[in-house]
Amino acid sequence: MIMPLTTTRISPDWPRQVKTPGSYDWERSATKWLRELVPARYASYPALLRHPVLLARHAHLQVQQEIRVARTALQTARADLPRLGLAESVIEHTIKLYAAEIMQLQHIARSVRAVTEALVEHTAGR
Repeated sequence: MIMPLTTTRISPDWPRQVKTPGSYDWERSATKWLRELVPARYASYPALLRHPVLLARHAHLQVQQEIRVARTALQTARADLPRLGLAESVIEHTIKLYAAEIMQLQHIARSVRAVTEALVEHTAGR
C-alpha cells in the first residue's frame, strides 16, 4: 500500500525520534517519545497510552515543572551551595549545569508543543 505524502510542515523543534506526521506509525513513535518524558508510573496508565494527546498534555506539564525546578535550583545555588561545603569550582560548574539544563528543557518543551499540535490535528481529522 502506498502511503499518501504528508503536507504537514515539520517544525525545527520536531524531535528526531518521532516520525513525520502522517507517515506510517508516526503516532506510535510520538507516544514512545512522550512516554520517555513522564515518570514511569504515568507512562503505563492505559488512558494515556490510548489517547496520545493526553500523554502529550501530561508530558507538557511534566517538562514545565522540571523547568521550574531547574530555575529554582539555579536561582538559589549561590546562596545554598556554599552552606553545603562545596568548593567554588563545584558551585560554578553546577550553575552552568543548571543553565544548560534549562535550555535543554525549553527545547524539549517546544518539541512537546510541536508533537501535541500534530496529534491534535491528526485526532481532529479522524
